[in-house]
Amino acid sequence: MAPISNWVTFANPMDNPLYQFGAVYNLPYDVGYKIWQLLGGLIAWLLDVLVPGNGVSLWLVGNAVSNALALVLMIIVVFAVCFIVNLTMIWIERKVLGRLMDRRATRIGPLGYLQCLGDGLKTFLKEHIVPDKADTKGYMWAVSIIIGSSVLVAGMIPLSYRFFLADYGSGLLIIFGLFSIAPFMILVAGWSQNNKYALLGGMRAAAQMISYEVPMLVVFASVALMAGSFNINEIVGYQNDNVWFIVPQIIGFVVFMIAATAEAERIPFDLPEAEAELVEGWQTEYGGMKWGLIMLSDYFRGYVACALGAIMFLGGWTLPFVDDSFLPEIVFLLKVILLFFIMVWTRGTLCRIRTDQILNIGWKILLPLAVLNLFVVVVLKVGGLV
Repeated sequence: MAPISNWVTFANPMDNPLYQFGAVYNLPYDVGYKIWQLLGGLIAWLLDVLVPGNGVSLWLVGNAVSNALALVLMIIVVFAVCFIVNLTMIWIERKVLGRLMDRRATRIGPLGYLQCLGDGLKTFLKEHIVPDKADTKGYMWAVSIIIGSSVLVAGMIPLSYRFFLADYGSGLLIIFGLFSIAPFMILVAGWSQNNKYALLGGMRAAAQMISYEVPMLVVFASVALMAGSFNINEIVGYQNDNVWFIVPQIIGFVVFMIAATAEAERIPFDLPEAEAELVEGWQTEYGGMKWGLIMLSDYFRGYVACALGAIMFLGGWTLPFVDDSFLPEIVFLLKVILLFFIMVWTRGTLCRIRTDQILNIGWKILLPLAVLNLFVVVVLKVGGLV
């Protein structure tokens, strides 16, 4: 019988011939790989103790199984990080709003951090009721796609050059495409509930989001044009070698932050929910864990919006005059939290605006400003200044 040290090994994952990321080190894959080397090695050792010389033990610690399980665990690690970041963002919002309103905010757990877990448990224990006259397929599938697409796009955001799921050449474009799925599904969800308040909320959401996606897409085009690529690593690298895009594209940054706030349905652009008018807007007939997951997906979308702002305008995970290997994930998340704080500050300062005002801002103000920002980028590129 071989000792346990022969089964539990912590080899370099890049030495595995099935390693899929080339010469680029991937931190989540490495974490997943080492977790399986520990768990798989222990299982293989126990099987070898019970049945010495069996082939299953060697198969469990082989390259193929180790690579497959490392990929699965890699996805779990990325989701866990995104989930913890979202819980932290909810906690930050409650604490900041509490201070703005001169109250204590959350009190459960250390500094009130466990309030989010308590709320999640509460929604999980509530009864789920489907309206009698609802379109069942639309009612179920629409919210599933909204939640799934929000989690997927959040997982596709790299936290650094070494913390990513996949390095796509058109990563920025794919993220925007996934980000744009929700408005159509929200309209379907509002219609399928057979509730006039939900339908009004869904129609408002579709009109609002489409109005703000157009200027946001123009801003995306401006960033890609200046960097010469849709690849997120190349966009961040270009800013690190030259200048953060917030300097030449300050107009684009302002347009993006306003449009991103509207896309995330946050105050003052929370018209699709509008509790004082529409009960809970397009979410009226969703209860229990579905409602809780919808709320969580809203924060996932808020995280994606802030992460894109950090990537496109604040240099991503890099800092001026500092090596990008210096805790890049922490640097990136601090920038994300800074942008999210701006959103929270806006929520605590401004009140909801009317439907016509929201649409006028999107089409008559933000879209011309986004086009102006694109024109500035074209002039800078033609003039060889960037």
